Amino acid sequence: MSEKNFKKPETREELVRILTDAAKKEVEARSLLSGKPAKPTVSGTAKILGIHRDTLYSWLREFNVDFDEVVACVSAVEVSGVRQPPKGYTYLIGEAFVGEGNEAAHIDLLIGDKDGPVGEAFANGLAHLSMGHTPLLAVIRPNLPPKPHTLLVPKVTVKNLEDANKVFGPAQAAVAKAIADAVEEGIIPKDKVDDWVVVCSVFVHPKASDHRKIYHYNYSATKLALKRAMARYPSLEKVFYDKDRAKHPMLGYRVPRLWRPPYLQISLDIPDLERTKKIIMQIPRSDRIILEAGTPLIKRYGTKVISELREVAKDIFFMADLKTLDVGKVEVDIAFEETADGVIAAGLAPTETLDAFIYEAKRLGIYAAVDMLNVEDPIRKLKTLRDFPDVIIIHRGIDEETGKTIGLELIQELRQAFRDKKFLIAVAGGIIPETAREALEKGADIVVVGRYVTQSKDIERSVREFLELTPEMREDIDVYRVHVE
Repeated sequence: MSEKNFKKPETREELVRILTDAAKKEVEARSLLSGKPAKPTVSGTAKILGIHRDTLYSWLREFNVDFDEVVACVSAVEVSGVRQPPKGYTYLIGEAFVGEGNEAAHIDLLIGDKDGPVGEAFANGLAHLSMGHTPLLAVIRPNLPPKPHTLLVPKVTVKNLEDANKVFGPAQAAVAKAIADAVEEGIIPKDKVDDWVVVCSVFVHPKASDHRKIYHYNYSATKLALKRAMARYPSLEKVFYDKDRAKHPMLGYRVPRLWRPPYLQISLDIPDLERTKKIIMQIPRSDRIILEAGTPLIKRYGTKVISELREVAKDIFFMADLKTLDVGKVEVDIAFEETADGVIAAGLAPTETLDAFIYEAKRLGIYAAVDMLNVEDPIRKLKTLRDFPDVIIIHRGIDEETGKTIGLELIQELRQAFRDKKFLIAVAGGIIPETAREALEKGADIVVVGRYVTQSKDIERSVREFLELTPEMREDIDVYRVHVE
């Protein structure tokens, strides 16, 4: 098949179909050739189609298709004669971080059968040495290894004898003693000690100096990692519960997600950076709060204002109210570069613009919101979209405010029309505590408040008026939470 006689697909669906078929053929061909499982690539798939990869790239752009998403279902195939990982063997993974300072210990380990994947990794590690990362058997003392036999692999490059002494001394002894104690305490089954092996990756900081702490922390971390491996820790429920609450110690701040409505979104519309920072500093801490970089603020300072506001709001979820009407992808990219967690487009934008806007936001992992201000039939407009937004904003403009209820019947209409979609509904436009309460009672997930807070003489009190509206909003998990594992 050549590019000259290959017919260009006419629809997005046709392109997805031929991509999937070609990717499967590419995987089969590469697996047979290399003797290993393979994954599809743009270049390889284009070759199967008999076209240049640049041609395929142009089709992907034209039909707005993400190659990786389309071929994600094309897994590495079972190929005759290709050695696949053995089935039915124990293969457990454990991880633990314990301690503080330079002596802190971080353990990653594998535990499983000698004649399975873990055993193969154990033998390969012992047989293939690497300069500065030489694996060694863990021993309680010279000539006394624990069971299961354990291979200790240094994570940090060993550059001198001082580094080597810390690995071959307290770290090695700690790991070995933890293994032996885990067997004695029943963490590792005694009937498996001759069938299993352990591969243990150990971190020892070059500046660590207290050998007792090195031993103490590595012993505790190894024991904890073993317990977690045997318990198949963490459960999916644990991962889902903690993933958006957690703060990585090396990152230094939380990356919030909108996992637990309702929320109070505060629209920062005053086009004055310093005054806006002062407003933020008076807002009480709560994981129920979203900050919105309003359109006037962005028009004056550009999206870089978000990065500047991060100086006083490091952990807070930021929406950028771009009111995008054109070049959807470009505007998302600009806001993303300035650390926006979500972006807002105008529902009046052409469908093609909104499709590009939503697609790009989802590709980058941030929230896509569509503001239905002045959209005559929001449900009809939403049905024209290829991808569905994460947030729909029911909005009455400032110039139209009359103090009346703001179309709250649309909340349930949206829920009914898009029962199969997962999305949040925000209500905006002259919101005060009374209208916010009504919106929340009728099913809103987010209430967007502007002047009631930003022009208040007592900003903290004004915010707390909203945070007291429902039992859920009064419940702030992060204020009293102490991190324990």
